[in-house]
Amino acid sequence: MDKKRIVASAVVFLILAVLVYLQYRHWQTFDWGTFWSQTHRISKIKVLRGIGFIYIAYVLRALRWRIFLKPVRPKATTMELVAPTLIGFTGLALLGRAGEFIRPYLIARRQQLPLSSQLAVWAVERIFDVGAFTVLIVLAIFLPSALPAIPHPEYYRHFQEAGFLLIALVAGLAVGAVVVRRSGDAVALWVERRLGHLSSNLGHRMAQKVREFGAGLDTIHGPLSMLWLTLVSVGMWYIIALAYKEVTHSYGVDALEIPVSQILILMGSSMVGSMLQLPAVGGGSQMATIAALSSVFDVPPEMAASCGILLWLVTFAAVVPLGLALAHHERLSLRKLSEESHRAEEAEISGPPT
Repeated sequence: MDKKRIVASAVVFLILAVLVYLQYRHWQTFDWGTFWSQTHRISKIKVLRGIGFIYIAYVLRALRWRIFLKPVRPKATTMELVAPTLIGFTGLALLGRAGEFIRPYLIARRQQLPLSSQLAVWAVERIFDVGAFTVLIVLAIFLPSALPAIPHPEYYRHFQEAGFLLIALVAGLAVGAVVVRRSGDAVALWVERRLGHLSSNLGHRMAQKVREFGAGLDTIHGPLSMLWLTLVSVGMWYIIALAYKEVTHSYGVDALEIPVSQILILMGSSMVGSMLQLPAVGGGSQMATIAALSSVFDVPPEMAASCGILLWLVTFAAVVPLGLALAHHERLSLRKLSEESHRAEEAEISGPPT
């Protein structure tokens, strides 16, 4: 781990430590006995069903990547992309941001493609993720019988405002994608000139990112491909919502009998919290989910803490056992893959602009 990652991890750790201290100081009556009691009483079958839904979501991620690959690798199959997907997300769970390039690196290596092409797919994939989640949460927010029924209706106005912001974000991303697809080189040159005044290396790197993103957009080969990518993305996020529902309902208490439309609030909280994560232990995701359970749904502190941790284990960490088994079977080291993927990415960016 280099000095930048050590410093970043130390800062994240300190912030999370302060958040944990403030949270449990606020919960002066937190009862650890009740916490363990609630945790041991969960329905194991429902938790296993939740894990099953998460694995289905990983298969859908592999299917979506196969659609992206179709113009250059029409014979690629979904099943041969499942293992790199699971290994990649295992690296992300255990190594944090240091493992984020493992998945595109493995796919590029196995499909004999440049890493830049798969980093481009990875970037475009993020837009489909944000867009699909926005579709689901906007439906939940603006349908009459969804979020207005939450225990604290006074929060509903804030969720509406968040919905409008998400719509604006997705619209902005869509416009930016259209501009990059039509005039990618011109945009890259503009970015390079603008940022070159600050640092020539920064300008070149960002310009290269724009070019990669434009190349990723070229993998969307026509309206039918766009339709399939959208349907798969929305379906995948709905499956993830079902996993959240299984976990919350596994406690068998009224406070956690949360419908899917309201589950999306927890998913959004977890996604925001995940921006503040430590490798292997998470932190931000659990804290944000626990806060949403406690403040929005009136879940008692002990149960909220238990459920928040279990949701993180099911939706984020459950991939680790199978991912490690697949990596061991293929004689792969996650740390070496992480280092190789970052070296390859640096080598391609440092090359002459295309």
